[in-house]
Parts: sequence; structure tokens; C-alpha cells
Amino acid sequence: MTLAQSGDKEDRTEVRNSDLSTSMCSYDVVVVMVPFPVQGHLNQLLQLACLISSSYDLPVYYVGSATLNRQARVRANALNSSDIAKIHFHDIPTPEFASPPPDFSGSSKYPLHHQPLWDASLLLREPIASFLRDISSKSRRIVVVHDYFMSYNVQDVSSLPNAESYICNCISAFNLYCFACLFSGMFVQLGEELLKKLPSFETVMPDELRGFIDSQVQYKDIRSGDIHNTSKVIEGEFLDLLAQVASKQNKKQWAVGPILPTKIDRASNRENICLEWLNKQPPRSVLYISFGTTTSFSDREIKELATGLERSKQKFIWVLRDADRGDIFAGEPRRIELPEGFEERVKEVGLVVRKWAPQPQILAHSSTGGFMSHCGWNSCIESITMGVPIAAWPMHSDQPRNSFLVTEMLKTGLIVREWEKREELVSASTIENIVSKLMASEEGDVIRKRAEELGEAVRRSTEKGGASRIELDAFISHITR
Repeated sequence: MTLAQSGDKEDRTEVRNSDLSTSMCSYDVVVVMVPFPVQGHLNQLLQLACLISSSYDLPVYYVGSATLNRQARVRANALNSSDIAKIHFHDIPTPEFASPPPDFSGSSKYPLHHQPLWDASLLLREPIASFLRDISSKSRRIVVVHDYFMSYNVQDVSSLPNAESYICNCISAFNLYCFACLFSGMFVQLGEELLKKLPSFETVMPDELRGFIDSQVQYKDIRSGDIHNTSKVIEGEFLDLLAQVASKQNKKQWAVGPILPTKIDRASNRENICLEWLNKQPPRSVLYISFGTTTSFSDREIKELATGLERSKQKFIWVLRDADRGDIFAGEPRRIELPEGFEERVKEVGLVVRKWAPQPQILAHSSTGGFMSHCGWNSCIESITMGVPIAAWPMHSDQPRNSFLVTEMLKTGLIVREWEKREELVSASTIENIVSKLMASEEGDVIRKRAEELGEAVRRSTEKGGASRIELDAFISHITR
């Protein structure tokens, strides 16, 4: 299927897609966002787009296929609709690609079924370059903010005299530092005990993707600097270490996170079933369970998780969804079966949700007291910002080190399964014990208090005079110089 053909007619008529010949006026500085086509990456660049547009009144273009731009909009959790309306979504054609369902029974949790989409994305260089040339002719400066995995596609920035590019890193500073050490042969600067526990890099990235990654590496140095979706309050030590590397490369960096709204507008989700259910629960009593958009569980894993939750007797909201296809609007999703009678038996304590859920609003709700998560960076930064402790269950990529950051360094979570045991089935008894410990024990209360204190400090960092706000102001001052 061709991405540019997908999407309903009504949705397309509401989108303000940039037509350079008619709607593009002359600007002083224009910001262009180029996201990587995976939900967690689409989301972060749209958050940053809205933050820059609404806070600094700069024109921002969001460049992607029609379907992926649509996906970014319909899943824009916690973003104000009026802020999204200010963004210029520019649709570019994407070649046809296969969009198979995820393999929920595979031994690896890595979403290799997305590879056809990623391979197709390598063909976007020319339409992106054409757009940049057009907009360059009408602006004093264009600032391209792109995902690391779109470095190949934005390489033509270097040929434009009034253009500069910045990588928006959609992973933690700790992860970025660990990867930098891995590829450069540097020694990871951690205490001896922490180094012993640091998850290995084995199987985090399958061999099938080596070619795709190699195609990005040679163009990453075109950038003028890096933007990090994290705060010095969370990862100051590793931002300092990255700054040392960046200074040697003559690159600038700014830690502007969290870029998601820290003051959640609950009015936009008044009729959401999750929030209505949470309104009826005691404070800090509910465990929220979600494993993101790239994880699929086998039937056996679902059974163990359901049994463990039921035995724990703790309140919960469980977002039960399969991993996304490459095109989320194509094909019917798998109907995941729960143990017979499960939903009826737990109806007084639990809620099972099979649709897209407003995760930031759920985490910000006063009734939410814990989060069982795969530890993608979106989920981590949202949970940290809202002061909610994590039951960490990493699946692939950067998630093992994110879970390590949360549980071993920030001390705001518990590990469900060690990364070294990733091929073992997590039993119902293990899940029951972790849930009970996090939600109904003195140890869990201590972790929750620490998470709440960190969340408060992180939220303060985004306010006027706070560390993250100062960094964001500095970035805007730099690009508008």
C-alpha cells in the first residue's frame, strides 16, 4: 500500500498541509521537523514542534507521509489541539511497502515487521531535499530538526547556505552515552558495582538492521548540535559526559526535556473510559500496564500476566494491544484472548482497554500509583515527569538500559525480569510478587515517594528559571541569532 493514499477523506480536509506556491510566505527563521516513522519517535518530534511553535511563535513544519502525519495527529496524547493546529503538516509521497502483522510468537521482541517501512523511508531523500530547497528560498534561515535515523534523508542540508540541522535524540542521555562508549571503545564511567549490573548490548539490535543503521552514521556529523528530551535533573552526569564528547566534535547540545506538557489538560479527555474509571479509585491505588507500540506478547505470556495480576488483588488498568503494523490504518489488529472469565472476575478491581489510551493523562491522575512498562524512553520520561514508579520489563533496543537507569540509578522502580533472562517466561508468581511489592509494601512506598519527589523537581525544571527552560531558551536564541 502507498502511505500517501491512506487516510480518510474527512481527516485530510482538516489538515493544514503546506502548499508552498500559495500559503508559504516569507519568514525569518523556519523550523522543519523530520521524524522517524515509529510512534515513539513521531510523538517526540510533534511534542517538540508544538513546544517551539506555541512558546516562541516560530513557524514549524512537520514533514512525513500522509499516513504517518495522520498517525502523529490522532495519537497526540496530552497535546493541546490548538497547538497542533499551528503546525504545518507537509505530506510527502512514500513508495509502496509491505505492512505485515507482528510476530507475537517469535523469540525476539524486536519489531522486525517494521523493516519494510524503514527501508522505504530511505527513498525520501529527494522529496525532502526538494521541500527544503523551496522553503530555503523564502527564509533567512531554515533549522532542520531530525531524528538520528533520518540523517541520510536530510544530508542535502549541507548544500543550502542558509540551512543548519540538529538531531533530536529520542533516547535517554544515559543510553546515548553507553552507545557512544560502545562504538568508540571508551570506558563507561560507572561505579564498579553498577558496571557489573549494566545490561549487555547483546541482541538489542538485530543483524538485519545493520545496513540501515550504517546508512545513517556517515551523515550524522552534518548536524550542528544535539537536542535531548531529558533534564539535567534526571541525567545531569551523563549530559556532562556527552558534552565532553560534543565539545571535541565542535557540536552544541541542549537538554530541553521533558518536552511533553507537564500541566495536563484533562478537559480534552473528559469522556475517556480510563479517566472516568480512575476518578472512582483511591489515591495512588492503581497500577497502569502498557508495553508501548512495538511489543507483542504470546498467548502464554498474556495468560501468566493476567493470572499474576488477578492473584495480586491490586487495582489496575491494562492496555492490551498488539504491536503496531508499519501502517497502523491497514489490516485488522489481532484480538488478544484473555483467560476465560478473567474480565468478569476482576471487574471490581481492574479495567482492560483494547484501544489507544491517553497515557500521560493516566500517569498524571492522582489515582495512579505505579506503571508496569517496557521502558521505552517516551514511557520513562512521562512516568518520571508525573512522579510514578515503574515496574520495569524491557523488551529490546534502548529499553534494557532505560530500565537500569530507572531501577538502579534513579531508584524509582523495580525490575520485573533481568535482561539476561529475557528468553525465559515470566511466571504469574513473579508478576504477583512484583506488583504486590510496588503497590502494597513499605519498599514500594519508599520508591513511590522518591519518584514523586523526582517528578516534582523535573516539572519545576521546565518552568521559568528552571534548568530545562533555560536550555530551551538558549536553543531558540541560538537558532534565531
